[in-house]
Amino acid sequence: MSRYTLVKRQFGHRARLALSSAGVHAVDDQAHAARTLWNLLHAWWQMMPKEKRTLANADAAIHQARKDIDFLAALPAQAAQAVLKAYFRAWRNCWEHRADAPHFKGRFRTVMSVDIPQGRDLNIVRVHRRWGVVNLPKVGRVRFRWTKDLPVGKRAGAENRITGARLIKDALGWHIAFRVQTLQAGPDPHQGSDVGIDVGVTVPIALSDGTAYEHGAWLTGEEKATLLRLEQRAARRKRHRRSGERTSGRLHRTYDRIAGLRAKAKRRALDWQHKTTTAIARTYGTIVVEALTLPNMVKSARGTIEEPGKNVAQKSGLNRAISGEAWGRTVTLLTYKTARHGGTLHKVPAPNTSRRCSACGSITPGSRESQAVFVCRNPDCGWSGNADHNAARNVLHLYRTGLALVPAAGRAVVRRAKRVKPATVR
Repeated sequence: MSRYTLVKRQFGHRARLALSSAGVHAVDDQAHAARTLWNLLHAWWQMMPKEKRTLANADAAIHQARKDIDFLAALPAQAAQAVLKAYFRAWRNCWEHRADAPHFKGRFRTVMSVDIPQGRDLNIVRVHRRWGVVNLPKVGRVRFRWTKDLPVGKRAGAENRITGARLIKDALGWHIAFRVQTLQAGPDPHQGSDVGIDVGVTVPIALSDGTAYEHGAWLTGEEKATLLRLEQRAARRKRHRRSGERTSGRLHRTYDRIAGLRAKAKRRALDWQHKTTTAIARTYGTIVVEALTLPNMVKSARGTIEEPGKNVAQKSGLNRAISGEAWGRTVTLLTYKTARHGGTLHKVPAPNTSRRCSACGSITPGSRESQAVFVCRNPDCGWSGNADHNAARNVLHLYRTGLALVPAAGRAVVRRAKRVKPATVR
């Protein structure tokens, strides 16, 4: 790390909370109050004339609503102000064409969350190697899993501190997401080598130097059997429900167990992606990836009534496999991690990288014999090797020959640049 350049870094850290039953009910009440307050603000906005839609008038309406509706008092005043600011920020994003207009938040389709805007209210203390304690407004002291060193106690200061947090509930329970601000030394240019990356389904990440990163199933055999049994149970109970009848509590509990298993699989996948991308960013100075158009790759092959598609079931399975690997998230993680370690990330055009021979550069029909083997059919070449590593070598070759994707006027265009020295690239 450089001793002369200091860089302000802002990031989030998510940890699991160990709430008691009473604590879970208290935070649930706060989350429902925050959602209700958002909906009341949305109704107020639609009823008010344009000239009266001001922050001061909305704040007065919130104060009156908290007096008239008893259960809104479960939400701390600071969190209520955070809801107000978030609602006005949502409209500002809409006017600047960065997001859609705010809408009504339904009970079962909205992520339950509560904002804690002031970091000084948390009073975080590390009490054990694996546990810390945080103060939650109107809940009390709660333990959370300590998996990352946070700027608390003597380590905290004006530049290294926790600026706030958000309580978020998912299928695995309540978590706390800290907003952390630190001042760190800027990274020196990475002196590692160049590498091309090919992402796939059989081999998730293949590198041009022959390295491959693979993973197994995200759920064990017993967990898969449990998931299948729960899905079948949910289908039976849903089939026997009359049209318009309210969903039973048993069916809701079955849905919760299914969501818990799927969330566990997603958490394991994200953990593998973080560890893998961190290892790659630490090892290589220049990383080259394909510029994939993922929405087009996972389009359905169903077609229309006039022109029905072919191999619809096979294409659906491929779409699920591509979505499960989350290639876009891999590139997103690599983008900020390479910058943090002093490296660079580049994108090159994706067409024909898996069909071109990395030894002679020719594209000959029938060269890719299978998903794993590439044999060049050019009579003057005959090179053979792993198909994924061949594609990764082609990706790196496109970068070294000067092909780069440069964003221009909202789209990516190909620019052929002069070959630069490796030291300059880094």
